[in-house]
Amino acid sequence: MTTPPLSPRWPARLLDVLRRLNRLVAIAIGAVLLACAALVLADVALRQVGASFGGTDEISGYVMALATSWGMGYALMELGHVRIDLIRGRLREGGRALFDLFALLVLAGTVSLIAVQGWPVLARSLANSSRANTVLETPLAWVQAPWLAGWVWFALVAWATFAAALALVWNRDFAAADAAIGTRGEEDLAQ
Repeated sequence: MTTPPLSPRWPARLLDVLRRLNRLVAIAIGAVLLACAALVLADVALRQVGASFGGTDEISGYVMALATSWGMGYALMELGHVRIDLIRGRLREGGRALFDLFALLVLAGTVSLIAVQGWPVLARSLANSSRANTVLETPLAWVQAPWLAGWVWFALVAWATFAAALALVWNRDFAAADAAIGTRGEEDLAQ
């Protein structure tokens, strides 16, 4: 008796929606990074005439933390995460798919752990009304909340991608699974 295949359409639809959403996130993060770069450039120019906004180093650090947490989902969908594929490359497509699923499972679990452990940090900052020990005295929750939301988003994207990839592998659609969660070789990056 053979196992009935799952609906072949929903994994592709889910992956397409995730790609589109993460591209929008990447565009928004890119705009924030450009605004931050303009702020730093303006501050450097002001320093030439003896003035300064002050705190641009702190603000740029916050922006980098936010860009990192929110950009990870985009990197996942674009196969931008680094993976050592020494063994994977020597296997047939079914074996490669299992390695890819295992790698994504470990990634999703790790990111979920980061997101879960990030909540107590934010909760403590909220409870204590914690502020940065800097000139700006930024309320830490203002930065930690969107930072944590980025990690939660990454975890959701990772688990949804895992579910879609698992369905693709279950249906033996190894080419689609490889396109969704495989690795990019040097030849792919050159194109």
